[in-house]
Parts: sequence; C-alpha cells; structure tokens
Amino acid sequence: MRVAKENIHAEIDSQAAVARHQPDFGDATGYEDLAAEYFSLKKGTDITGLLEGLENDLCQSPHWGYVISGQLTVTYTDGSEEVDEGGDMYYWPPGHTVQADEDTEVVMFSPQHEHGEVIDHMRNKMEESA
Repeated sequence: MRVAKENIHAEIDSQAAVARHQPDFGDATGYEDLAAEYFSLKKGTDITGLLEGLENDLCQSPHWGYVISGQLTVTYTDGSEEVDEGGDMYYWPPGHTVQADEDTEVVMFSPQHEHGEVIDHMRNKMEESA
C-alpha cells in the first residue's frame, strides 16, 4: 500500500503547521522490536534473485517507510505491482520483492527479527555468487 502526501487528510491545517494522518497503515500485531533502515538502491537493482529459497521466494517481513527520492516497483505474492516514488509513504506486507526503477533512497521500519533473517539470507546469497 502506498500513499502520496497529497492524499493524506490534514487533521490540522494552520499557518504554523500541517499534520496529516493516515489510519490503518499496516498491522504490527505479533511483532516485537522494530529496526530502522536506510537503503540506497541503484537504478536496475532487483532483489528477486537474492530472495530465492525463502518462502515463495519473496521477502516475508513487513515494512513501513518513506521513499525519499527515486522510484521502486514492488511485486506481491499475487503478481500485482505497485510503483512507489519520492514523497510516498508505504506499507509492504509479507510476500513481496522490490526493483529500483531509478536511483532510489528509502527509509524503512521493519520487525528486527524477521527482516534480520531476510538480510542474512540475502547476504549469504551474495557471498555464494561472489
């Protein structure tokens, strides 16, 4: 799920401040500690091959975040795609992969344990192919 800033209702809109609020932006039930992550991806980066061997060959950790700049295509378990671009907030449920359509900078918040396992798996795949 992605949402552009302009599409988030302003709960407070004054000369001094604008506070936008998006309810129901993903479910964190059952997850413990969150990790904060900053990713820089070069245009053409596709993590799909690094996810092979995980359940459905996809990342099984949810992520909440913000695209600082660039553009990503996220593909989900059901084959649907979503394009997230600079200025978008996003929630990616478990069961996705990501490709950078442009040089992209993103901030993510992920369950520490679940995404740590995915990162370790990806690192191992990179070492195997080196």
